[in-house]
Amino acid sequence: MPPQSYVSHIKEIEAFGLGQPMHGGSRDEAVLGSWRRCLDHHRLDPARTCEAVIVPEGQLRQHQEESEPLIRIARSGLERLYQQLKGLDYVLLLADRHGVAVDFLGRDADTGDLRRAGLYLGAEWREDRAGTSAVGACLATGDALIVHQSDHFDFTHTRLSCTAAPIYDLRGELAAVLDLSQLRSPEERASQGLALNLVVAAARRVELANLMAQSRRDWVLRFSQSPDFLDVDPDAAIALDAHGRINAMTHAGARLLAAAARLDWRQRHALIGQPLERFFQFDARHLPNLRADRPAQQRIVRACDGRVLFAHAIEPMRVLSPASRPVTPAPLSSALQALSAGDPAMDALLHKAARLAPQNLPILVQGETGAGKEFLARAIHGASGRSGAFVAINCAAIPESLLESELFGYLPGSWTGGASKGRQGLIEAAHRGTLFLDEIGDMPLALQAKLLRVLSESQVLPLGAREPRTVDIRVVSASHRPLAELVQSGQFRQDLLYRLNAAELHLPPLRQRRDLGGMMDRMLVDLGSQHSLGEAARAMLLAHPWPGNLRELNNVLRYAVALCGDGPQAGAAAWECVIEPAHLPDSLQAADVLDAGPSLLPMDSAAGLDAAGGAGGRCQPGTVVELEQLLAQCHGNVSEVARRLGVSRSTVHRRIQRLQLGVRCARWSKRPS
Repeated sequence: MPPQSYVSHIKEIEAFGLGQPMHGGSRDEAVLGSWRRCLDHHRLDPARTCEAVIVPEGQLRQHQEESEPLIRIARSGLERLYQQLKGLDYVLLLADRHGVAVDFLGRDADTGDLRRAGLYLGAEWREDRAGTSAVGACLATGDALIVHQSDHFDFTHTRLSCTAAPIYDLRGELAAVLDLSQLRSPEERASQGLALNLVVAAARRVELANLMAQSRRDWVLRFSQSPDFLDVDPDAAIALDAHGRINAMTHAGARLLAAAARLDWRQRHALIGQPLERFFQFDARHLPNLRADRPAQQRIVRACDGRVLFAHAIEPMRVLSPASRPVTPAPLSSALQALSAGDPAMDALLHKAARLAPQNLPILVQGETGAGKEFLARAIHGASGRSGAFVAINCAAIPESLLESELFGYLPGSWTGGASKGRQGLIEAAHRGTLFLDEIGDMPLALQAKLLRVLSESQVLPLGAREPRTVDIRVVSASHRPLAELVQSGQFRQDLLYRLNAAELHLPPLRQRRDLGGMMDRMLVDLGSQHSLGEAARAMLLAHPWPGNLRELNNVLRYAVALCGDGPQAGAAAWECVIEPAHLPDSLQAADVLDAGPSLLPMDSAAGLDAAGGAGGRCQPGTVVELEQLLAQCHGNVSEVARRLGVSRSTVHRRIQRLQLGVRCARWSKRPS
């Protein structure tokens, strides 16, 4: 805009503030009300411009966690609305009750412009921070509205056209704002009329979905002015407790109740807890007559203000009493069961994975190298019920120049050196199955943008193709690097991160697991041998820190089995080869020698034993008596012993081995703590 437009914009707001007549009188009352609050209440200066405020990632995460249930429910509705507006350059924002954008849908090509304009994740749109905007004015008034171009108080935002509708929670409190915005739009304000209708309808459906999800144990009564839309797209809904009192409502439901009783809908305390007959000419005894087994045209109700509506009553779900309800975790498939030998933290993670497996949520698996991320991803796919293939790709192992063609495929003749018949991409190969993207943190930024498009639109465009192909994939990604830190350093897209980690699973490293011994025994069985671990070798393996995790453990056991031998010839009596320290790799034995000193701790650490409740007198640290007493007190819990002594678990395990306390340690570990 030319400088004169800036000057005229400031003069118009200043004239309004002084009470002078408006030129043309074309401003909406909601806009003028916001201007008045900006001037009188927030003390904003219209001549002082300010670019959009984007909150730091940590603060954004807090806002997202607070709004997580609503974001999850709203997501499908937002994606459907965004698809309806495809090609019209609209951006969808879901802002929380603080005015911070906690979810976002927009074109990848416009990312830079959208971020600068504040149409992006983490943008803060409260009136006191950004002046008049659709989100801020909606939060202030509780009404759906349009703030079009120069309606904005801050000149920085006057090229935007924004339309917003409130989303209320079940108690009638304003919980979020759904905003539909454009960077470029026609000058006529009336051009946003359709956007207003769409965003209001979308907000209504989100409220209805939220009420249905949280009122499964209540009667739900849905209303419509038309019997034809009653069961498919109702106008309003309320929930009733067992005594027929109002327990929850959508925003339209609150307005309906308030109108019926001639109350102000903002007086929520006058609605919640009131009996149904306060608002309608029937009570809870008539609810069974309004179920869907009767034609919609016959389910007529009359409100106390005389309005005639059609109603649909949905019965509460039958829930077992706490005494009779079986408290059982999600069943584990054999593939999931094989990933743990009894570690509590790992078992809890696997039960969470079992519940997530049938869902279509993208999952991000974080864990150290070798911790079993791909094994977990394969197990999730096996439990998902998806008919397609499990397709894995290591984003760090394929050259950047080939990664795009591997992921998206290419048509014949797309590039020199390609297959003459072209090639199907791995994304397409995972159609109706699971695409596992290992080391996703190493994916180039340019490809991250293309992957984001695949996830948002469920379409893939092979190299050389003009028309995209629809794909149905479930994405499981993994990384040993914290992706949040990569976002901070600019190496990973923030919007892609939030698409990938709808559910996040953190695999514990092997050194922190309590089932290390069980995993060793299970791996030996899986190797198909009759080998077992001797006590000394077991102590050495338990003492090792395992930086390579399960992969390193598997390699060590395969090496030990090979050196231990295959036993007697065929036909001989049953025989078992015992793996001893000499059968273990040299690297483990070298590490053991490095810690071969005569004492568990230096002499000046003996006081630490006394403080921890160790031997009564000052014994020489590292003696059998001292360590035996401390092990007995900790019931064989090596981690607790290490914590009291201020040393590592591996140090304690090595000393147990040298002092030949392994058998007694195992006996103590069986005692109740």
